[in-house]
Amino acid sequence: MARLPQPPEPAALRSLLRPGEDVLSLAAGTRLVRIFAAGGRHRQRWNTFRRFGPMPHARFDPQPLGPDGLPATSPNQGVIYFGLSARTSVAEVFQASSIVDRSTRRPQLVVLRPRRTLRLLDLAGLWPTRAGASQEISTGPKIVTQAWARAIRAAHPDLDGLWYRSSMDSGDPAICLWDPLSGTALPAEPDVLLPLDHPGLDLPLARICAQLGYMLL
Repeated sequence: MARLPQPPEPAALRSLLRPGEDVLSLAAGTRLVRIFAAGGRHRQRWNTFRRFGPMPHARFDPQPLGPDGLPATSPNQGVIYFGLSARTSVAEVFQASSIVDRSTRRPQLVVLRPRRTLRLLDLAGLWPTRAGASQEISTGPKIVTQAWARAIRAAHPDLDGLWYRSSMDSGDPAICLWDPLSGTALPAEPDVLLPLDHPGLDLPLARICAQLGYMLL
């Protein structure tokens, strides 16, 4: 059975890091894809770092729980998630229902390129094993992986975030960025910003949904 205990103390994690092996440098100009809600109660913009959390669905939210044990606002703990492809973003964002609803909460698709190299802890490598976990860090209970996120964030505040395997898209790369630090890497403008119900996305989304077995509305 794969292992995913609670994380060690940040000081222990700090001593384990092998920067040449464990830190992945994602080049400036790499295309990143995100789907986000532009409507609803918690509407966002294309470059919004969410500072309210940890949310039950979000694997590596770094925010501590509030005094009542519920998600709370942490001004210095922003998080944002990307894929390297639209399919990864669709698979992750709509995983709870397997229904790609293109109207409720006005979902948008953004493609952007970071303006500097991003330094990411590589969770797809051997670091999780040396830290006492396993590749279950990308698939296991989110209440545990969020504890790992908090410990990693405390141990390595100089990192921009995490590189990990998407549990919904055949292990393809997914990226979690934390702010502060990575907010300085986002561009002033995105390459692409379209509502998910844009006619130009009809065919690509239909193909993606057919591959994933999701329903497209």
